Formats: sequence, C-alpha cells, structure tokens
Amino acid sequence: MTSPRFYSTNHETDPVDLAHALLQGQAGDRGLFMPDRFPPLGPREPAQWAEWSYARIAAAVLSRFTEGMLTPERLAALCEDAYDYEVPLEQVSGRQYLMRLDQGPTASFKDFAARMMARWMGALMQGQDGELVILTATSGDTGSAVAHAYHGLARTHVVVLFPIAEVSTRQRQQMTTIGGNVTTIGIEGKFDDCQAMVKRAFADPALAGIRLTSANSINIGRLLPQSVYYVYAYAKLARAEAGEPIIFSVPSGNFGDMMGAVFAWRMGLPVRQLVVATNANDEVPIFLLTGKYEKIVPSRVCISNAMNVGHPSNLARLVDVYGGWMDETGRMRTPPDMQRLRHDLYAVSISDDETRATIKDAHTRFGTVLEPHGAVGWAGLQRYLAEHPEDNETLMVSVETAHPAKFPEEIQAAIGLDPPPPPSLQGLEGRPEHYPVMSTQYEPFRDWLKNDEWRRASSE
Repeated sequence: MTSPRFYSTNHETDPVDLAHALLQGQAGDRGLFMPDRFPPLGPREPAQWAEWSYARIAAAVLSRFTEGMLTPERLAALCEDAYDYEVPLEQVSGRQYLMRLDQGPTASFKDFAARMMARWMGALMQGQDGELVILTATSGDTGSAVAHAYHGLARTHVVVLFPIAEVSTRQRQQMTTIGGNVTTIGIEGKFDDCQAMVKRAFADPALAGIRLTSANSINIGRLLPQSVYYVYAYAKLARAEAGEPIIFSVPSGNFGDMMGAVFAWRMGLPVRQLVVATNANDEVPIFLLTGKYEKIVPSRVCISNAMNVGHPSNLARLVDVYGGWMDETGRMRTPPDMQRLRHDLYAVSISDDETRATIKDAHTRFGTVLEPHGAVGWAGLQRYLAEHPEDNETLMVSVETAHPAKFPEEIQAAIGLDPPPPPSLQGLEGRPEHYPVMSTQYEPFRDWLKNDEWRRASSE
C-alpha cells in the first residue's frame, strides 16, 4: 500500500507527497497539511513490539508515511540516530503512569519531532540545490529543540522567534547561545504574535525568493513523529493481546502534541479517552463546552509558559478530523461533529494555583517531581477521574513534556527542591547570548529576512 498524500485543511490546493509537505511547511492556501488516510496499525502489532527499542517502534510507525521518500533501511538508520536516549514510563500509582519526554538533548518533548524532522530534511536536501530557511515561532521549548536539531546542517538556516517576557531563563539561554546557522529573535509580544509573523511570512510574495519552511507544529513533520510515543507507551504498558484500552492526558498549548495522540488513535491505537489539559488559556475547553470558538487576545500569562497560546494552530487539524473546517484566521467555516468531539475529548483548564498545588501534592504523595506543564496534564487526569471513577482501573498515561530543571524557581517554591539540571542545561549561564530584539510589526521582520547579511553571518 502506498503512503498517504497530504491535503490542505483549506482544501484549495492539490494534495502533495510527504517530501513536498515537509519542505513547504504550510500549504499554499495557508491551510495545514493532513494525511488523506491513516495507515492502520495491525491489531496484534503493539503486542509484538513490547520488547522493541523506541527507535525500532518509531521506524515501524513512520514507515507507513515515508514510503517513496526513504527506504526502510534509511528510515531505520535515521531513527536509531535520532532516538539515542531513554523514554521513561514512570509508574505513579496503580495503573497511572507518567511518560517523561524530557531525556533528549534539550530536555523537552520537542526533541522527538525536531530531531526526526532535521534528519528527514537533511536527507531531502542532499538531492536538491539551494538553501533552506527554517522559520519557527516558540513559546518555550520548540526553539531550543529545533535550534539544536538543525545546528550545523548544511545549506540550512534556522530563525527562531520567541516572546521575550514569556520564556524561562534557561529556555532562552538554550536558544540564544548556539550561534552558527541558528539566529534567534526576541519579540516584544506574545507567542501568538510570533506565530502570526511566521505564518504571514509564508504567504508573503515579497519573500518568494527565499525557500522557507517551518519546524513549528504547523509542519506535518512535527506531528508524525509525535504520534510514535503514544504507540510506544501502549506497547510497553498495555495488556495488548486483550486489546486493553488506554487513557492519555496531554498538556496542550498549540495542540501539536495532542494531535500526535489523535493520529495514533486514528491509526488504530485503542484509546478510550483523550484528556486535553490547558492552562488559563481555555479557548478550547470553552469551545467544546459551548460549540463557539473565540480566540484569547492577548493570551494569558501562566507558569506553564509553553502553553500560553490564545489561538492554537492545530485546532484547525482537530476540526478537520471531526468533519469541520476552520480557516487560518480561526473562523469556523463548517462546524465539526461536536457530539463526537465531546465524546472523545475531555477538555479542562487548570489554573496556576492548581498547577502549583499539583506539583506539591504529587511530590508529597508519590515522591515524583512534576514541572508546570506536566502538572497541568496530571491535574487534568485527576479531574477526569474525579468525574469518571469507573475508569480508575484503566491504564492511564499522563505526559510530562519538559525537565523540571527548566523551571527551578517554581519547583523550589512548591516543594523546596532545586532539581539537578541534565547535561543539556549545565553551563548555560556562562555562555554568551546573542539575539536581536524586534517589535510585533511584520514589515521590519520581513525586511530583515530579505537582507542577505544575516544569512551570510550565520554561515560563517
């Protein structure tokens, strides 16, 4: 069976293969690429994968999408190279687990997608001329993961926009101390402003001479690798021969991580419920409750800063999966099947006070250390179980998306511990930082992109 093709959620461009979708990033009609089908997992495959490494499971899942772009042998080698770190599944209580996605080179779940995308794009660029500019907005962890994954990649430049006031010190230092072919720009605004500038650049004919693509979750190449760790968790933990159901709780901001779970579910993973936990940026929980979608402008500042998103791009993909159409501005052209959405997704908003209380409670009761984003996910799962006690014995996995050492002030205040930083966070304070600062006005940013000076400097 051939690999899926990828259509735009705006349905105004022709479908393309994965290679084109990866290098294009956003569809020409400003929509987001989606697979025209989800290649199924065999009913017994997860059970057969129980003893496999993460890299081997990744190759088995992703090969369903990469046929014609990479040989199975090449894909397997790229997966072995990308996933050379542990993926801990920590039992917290009974059938409740934490999946810690913080063991990669930048201590964030973003490593899983960024490292795979960089290797895919590197392989594709080997057969093409010219240079590629990876243009990315970050609310915290994407920037560092992308910067590290693409650092030193031939004929590739990385430009990362981040909201100066809304990333932690360590998150900023991970991006701004790399140099080389990586340029970071501090934006005097919100993540939504950064994201809007990136999207506008993709659609700007004045930038037609620059080959732009994205490593944000607007790029389908981010979502495909993120579907793998849900399959991995199921293969390792479930009584797979009996088709045991599983509940995932996913802390959500731009909803790329959540869409990875939706993709795995659509491929046949027996998900009983998807808990979607946001911080005070509750536009999606309100949408599921009322059926009316309204952006939050400006987005609300919360301690789970990577989730401070007032208009998640990937909501357009979720709406598409459920038969609706949301355009790039957030306008609902065709409503999705709200009954099915409400049945499948339990969406909840967690306040900062509840996030802090959850960090303290998890450490007191179970001896586990959560960071703010993982705490939002864990709190969301507990909220779900309080309303659905019948699922208390169901297999449950809550996603921990970043290392607690990225947020030392919050962890210290909550539980009196200063979590030791992993190797990727050590020594950042002594490295020089370099980043220009810009306003949220698009035109100066566009003019900066058009100027060849920054590209020459990043090649030196």
